[in-house]
Amino acid sequence: MNLDAEISHLLDLMPASGRMMTKIVSQPQQAKVIETSLPMPWQQGTRPILINFDLWQNLSRSQRDLLLLRSVSGLIGIKWFKPNIYQAITAAGLLGLLIEISQGDAVGIIVAGGLTAIATNQIWRSNRSIKKELDADESAIQVAIRRGYTETEAARHLLSALETVAQIENRPLNFTELLRSQNLRVIGNLSPVSVPSNLRQEK
Repeated sequence: MNLDAEISHLLDLMPASGRMMTKIVSQPQQAKVIETSLPMPWQQGTRPILINFDLWQNLSRSQRDLLLLRSVSGLIGIKWFKPNIYQAITAAGLLGLLIEISQGDAVGIIVAGGLTAIATNQIWRSNRSIKKELDADESAIQVAIRRGYTETEAARHLLSALETVAQIENRPLNFTELLRSQNLRVIGNLSPVSVPSNLRQEK
């Protein structure tokens, strides 16, 4: 595989927001084909997508395209500071905590700290939920459609990429990947049963 040509193709494949927010990094020593990590709120700069190109070349062109688009969609879909009720509660809790600390009110510190912790935990959970994983798959499929794939083709290529990556890494699909596979089978017209709505809210 010509590494420069492959990276150039993957960059062209990305949406503009993906090129701005993410960075492809060759990581030949890693055991995974492709890996991203949840960016923390305090981390600045581009979000890395780590690829072992020695393993990557075992995937088909279409599998690689969909896997890359899915990783990009997952990263740009993480928004720690998107305005919502939990962001407001966290901000209010932090402000209250600072006030209570300055006044030395132990009860107030506990209440404000607890409120902040609960709201922060909810924000954390929302960025790691199964719904977020399924949304990233569907977002990647929408980008793939703009790149010439049909919805059915994109879903099937992403599904086969999930399964092939697990084989390359010599492991079974994990729980989240099984739910994603089920959802992709529905989109790809391979199964009539979608992921239950209650499971979409689980971590």
